[in-house]
Amino acid sequence: MIHLAAAITALTPEQLWSHYGEAVIAGAFKVLSALAILVAGLWITAWLGRAVRRLSQKNPRIDNTLAAFFASIVRYGLMAFVLIAVLDQFGVETTQIVAVLGAATLAIGLALQGTLSNVAAGVMLILFRPYRLGDVVELAGKRGTVRDVNIFITELSTIDNVKVTLPNGQCWGAPISNFTANGTRMIECVFNVAYDTDLDRAILLVLEVIGADPRTLKAPAPTVKVASLGDYAVGLQASYWCESGDFAALKQDVTKAVKEAFDRADIAFPFPTSITYQHEARAK
Repeated sequence: MIHLAAAITALTPEQLWSHYGEAVIAGAFKVLSALAILVAGLWITAWLGRAVRRLSQKNPRIDNTLAAFFASIVRYGLMAFVLIAVLDQFGVETTQIVAVLGAATLAIGLALQGTLSNVAAGVMLILFRPYRLGDVVELAGKRGTVRDVNIFITELSTIDNVKVTLPNGQCWGAPISNFTANGTRMIECVFNVAYDTDLDRAILLVLEVIGADPRTLKAPAPTVKVASLGDYAVGLQASYWCESGDFAALKQDVTKAVKEAFDRADIAFPFPTSITYQHEARAK
């Protein structure tokens, strides 16, 4: 090493340039090319990331969370190609790097397959919007109001104000019941009356109670029909429509009002009855 340094020191500048000039120029061009690729690549990836985010935000089905997620995927994916191109300028064997990155990606994917499935399900939920914030839904056997939807989880608030957190994989992979999406809902109630009741009178009375509540929609018109002939009662089934937000309160109020109206009209609600027969033993 000392002899090499001494030999180089003994050479004149002209001799040094003749020996190492081409290598220096080639190395300088590689460094400049690598810097140019790096700067241009970083600028292009940042620009494309912002463009993807803007385009995603213009779509009404995609919210800010999903837009940022798409933008980050595009940006970091392109940055990986930029780094590979930079290393290629220095003669690094990039095929081996790509193979290592592929194997690492596969290993990470297998290790995080549960989490990645939740991410994929979150993307589908945010994209297709089977439910939105504020909707009353039933997901994976849990019913409540949607409070948050992100890439990983869906958060519900139950009627008794319990916070329920569900992985998106469970939500997307099971039937989804949305009680708010259609705007209106049909209420069905069954009122039991005794067999000796004047059915036409009872039906008119139920219709009057339902129609008197302003929350009941006029169209479709409410109906009351004989639904069943039970062991001890005749079942009158009432069907009427309301706004989705009025469903629970209206059903409870109409049930109470029908009970009070039947009491005023002396229409009895029958109760299950049983008759016990007792046989006396004969004296021998």
